[in-house]
Amino acid sequence: MCGIAGLVGNRWGDQHGVKRMLNALTSRGPDDEGLEVKSEATLGQRRLSIIDLSGGHQPIANEDRSIWLVCNGEIYNYQQLRSDLQAKGHTFSTHSDSEVIIHLYEEYGEQCVNYLRGMFAFAIWDDNKKRLFAARDRLGQKPFYYAFKQGELIFASEIKALLAFDRGLTKVDLHSLDQYLALRVIASPRSMFAGVHKLPPAHTLSFALGGEPKIERYWDLNYEPKLGGSDEALTDELEARLIDCIKLHTVSDVPVGAFLSGGLDSTLIVSMLMKHGNVEPIQTFSMGLPYGKYDEAPYARMVAEKYGTRHHEQIITPSLVDTLPQLISHLDEPSDPLSVCSFLIARMASQHVKVVLGGDGGDELFGGYDRYYGNRYASYYAMIPGFIRKHGIGPLLNLLPDGRWYKSHAHQLKWLHQLASLDGGNRYARSLNYFYFGPERYTSLYGPVMRDAAAGFEPESSIRIPFENAKARDVVDRMLYADCQVRLPDHPVMILDRMTMAHGLEARAPFMDHEIAEFCARLPARMKVRGRSLRYIQILLAKRYLPKEVVERPKQGFSSALPYMLKDEYQALFKLFLRDSHLAKDGLLEQLAIDRILKEHQSGQTDNGNRLWLLVNSEAWYRMFISGVSAQELSAELSAEAAATRTAA
Repeated sequence: MCGIAGLVGNRWGDQHGVKRMLNALTSRGPDDEGLEVKSEATLGQRRLSIIDLSGGHQPIANEDRSIWLVCNGEIYNYQQLRSDLQAKGHTFSTHSDSEVIIHLYEEYGEQCVNYLRGMFAFAIWDDNKKRLFAARDRLGQKPFYYAFKQGELIFASEIKALLAFDRGLTKVDLHSLDQYLALRVIASPRSMFAGVHKLPPAHTLSFALGGEPKIERYWDLNYEPKLGGSDEALTDELEARLIDCIKLHTVSDVPVGAFLSGGLDSTLIVSMLMKHGNVEPIQTFSMGLPYGKYDEAPYARMVAEKYGTRHHEQIITPSLVDTLPQLISHLDEPSDPLSVCSFLIARMASQHVKVVLGGDGGDELFGGYDRYYGNRYASYYAMIPGFIRKHGIGPLLNLLPDGRWYKSHAHQLKWLHQLASLDGGNRYARSLNYFYFGPERYTSLYGPVMRDAAAGFEPESSIRIPFENAKARDVVDRMLYADCQVRLPDHPVMILDRMTMAHGLEARAPFMDHEIAEFCARLPARMKVRGRSLRYIQILLAKRYLPKEVVERPKQGFSSALPYMLKDEYQALFKLFLRDSHLAKDGLLEQLAIDRILKEHQSGQTDNGNRLWLLVNSEAWYRMFISGVSAQELSAELSAEAAATRTAA
């Protein structure tokens, strides 16, 4: 795992500029640094040494040093690729996994990506052709950001590195802010900075001097034709594939541990690894919480004891006052409740290991969210004549209080009612922004700057278009595809990468192996969502490995509930960030609208908990990156406000 950076074009020899980018990526690669200056290009890398500890220095070259590579990630099938390439006459200078990429490029050109099994973001400089070729892995586990202006291309693993090279990039992208407020996600190729782009998952970038970057897709999920076979036979096949995949994900020259949250995904990964892979017990890590039913530590402990792992458990009280500026600084974009949990457990694990396995991707492969069956229920509810829904049921629902819980019955009924008037991709997109800001934000929240910028822009299209374009027939598969294209890479996986890399920790996700994803895509929809049963095939498999208490317990959803549990801290956040909004001062939002949303929430009139989270984080990000307030200054202000709030109480 590493951080990469580079420059091609006008200022190609600016070593100091590339060095600034590398300095900004130090936490991603604390073990080593490399820099290579060629005619028209400079490449750099910060390294976290995982494979070939002494010999895997980058940038790395081919035999005649005409082709140079920097890579962030792990190639799990590198040993087989290495043998095949050696048989074709290629000579290797290291034992690192990354070196296979450069020889694959020599052999197959831009088709080299089709041979890789792993998580990666890499850039190759072809000195003979004066061309840069870059690629990002199929499900977007590793990041690749770039900026292009006046014939010059710069790229890096994180936005902060690009800003370190060119402060002129520090300008808010108003469409991305609109998308964040609507969906709590910023979809590729956008970022919160105008001019800074994400290379989408499963895409390549090629850039020749004098031209413009060319972006192309090289892989996609196909949900048809469906696999045949009984439930048991399909579960057997999934089990066999996962066993092989998990073994591949443990390839390392340093010890590998695992997150063990107590949820179905991580417990299944650990149990299968211990039963079929590791001879020695691995180290597992879980975070206990002083929040009663949200504490998953007892279930994690149960699995650790069953399989004899070397288990580490720490009781943690999450604090936004202590961590929010840090989270935003590491993310370079507005934060998310999930980042708090990820940051704290990554910090704990990094004290013991450099690599951890996790269960990310399970929800999107197997169908783990309520909305997957909820959208079907919306179809049934839509059969009620529209006149009755609008003039009879609607007014009654408006009388129901939201309740102080994001999964209250009132929320569920209002959610169904809202979706019934829509269908297809529009329905699914709206199902995702129920707790956030819907179309009314244009007139009720936005100031003149945002109203002008957002006119004609449709944030929900980032969900609607992949839903409609999915190579799938069943609505469940279409929802899963949209999530795999957008929410998975640009939300939980992005957060996992930044929060682990903040502590120099590499996270691997066996469920996000592209061969596993291809197999799961072709499973019949009944093996994913069956009535109100979610993750149907995964639960069948889990019953072979896990205690009944772990398999049958309901999904906790701690991160989504965080705004409700830390309500005392939220008062300090509201006072600091919302009473005198910089976004409002600069014409992006309306202060009166912010005040109204806050008043509705505090009076109990409307549940605006998640909407206020978006506003607080947008404001904190804006102050740090646009207004120029440092993370340290913001932390001090927040601590003072929290102390004053406690005193007043």
